Amino acid sequence: MKIAVDAMGGDHAPGEVVRGAVDAFREFGFPIVLVGREGLIREELRRAKAEELEVEHASEVVEMCDPPGVAIRKKKDSSLRVGLNLVAEGKASSFVSAGNSGAVMAGALMVLRKIRGIDRPAIAATIPTPTGPIVLVDAGANVDCKPDHLVQFGWMGEAYARKILGIPRPRVGVVSIGEEDSKGTDLTRETAALFRKTELPFVGNLEGRDFFIGKADVFVCDGFVGNVILKTMEGMATALVDFLREEILKSQMAKFGALLAGGAIRRVKTRLDYAEYGGAPLLGVKGGVVICHGSSDARAMKNAIRSAGSLHRDRVEEEIARVVT
Repeated sequence: MKIAVDAMGGDHAPGEVVRGAVDAFREFGFPIVLVGREGLIREELRRAKAEELEVEHASEVVEMCDPPGVAIRKKKDSSLRVGLNLVAEGKASSFVSAGNSGAVMAGALMVLRKIRGIDRPAIAATIPTPTGPIVLVDAGANVDCKPDHLVQFGWMGEAYARKILGIPRPRVGVVSIGEEDSKGTDLTRETAALFRKTELPFVGNLEGRDFFIGKADVFVCDGFVGNVILKTMEGMATALVDFLREEILKSQMAKFGALLAGGAIRRVKTRLDYAEYGGAPLLGVKGGVVICHGSSDARAMKNAIRSAGSLHRDRVEEEIARVVT
């Protein structure tokens, strides 16, 4: 279960990426191969006293500003392309990158190919809620979708929630602007009608407020809507922490109360932090692919590598192939 990690991807590469990989290796025991400019990676491994980790040299780097398709085709010796090749050749089970997400998706389609029966791979984001984690799919891979695509997202999200989150029978719904069948766009109405013809436990339309009240386990939408939802939630989580800090600093009594509740406050902050999940899997391609935030630090990378290991261990690819055929 070797995991290929793009050591050159992200705002803090290679330092934070290598440190996260070392932490994952030590904590989880996953075999890891770091892909990128060998000299830079070896230097970071020496600092971390982890020179035993494997390194695969790649001379080029896909930059955040590079057009995704062009970068994959022209930079054939990039850390991103070489890492995906390792998965395609069976030398690694999964690939993790905090680099150019568009290039990761384009490369996965070009190098790894789609699972039979899947038209559009999709990003599955795990979101913490008071009633337990939920899955949002698609979180940004596909802006323009057809109803058939969203139904496939539902099948993939259901398989992921069942295998990874351990939910025995995940409930699936379509993100819309009202729970009534008549509400929403042509896309959401037609998608809901198709879902009702499947064997999935479909709960109907879901509104934005339903994310946090346990109404469903898998929330399905196109990538445009999903990405807006995800980024809004991340921004709100950060704002809530800032609001709390601001109120605590207003009075000595509030500061004293914060000292007493310090442990609970830290635990809530941790639950809201995207770094706890590390990254989001790209479902629907052959081999595991986990896409991370560009700003990922060592903790986020460590948890992303853990997620990549879970994709292989729990045979998510095989389960998706089973349910869509």
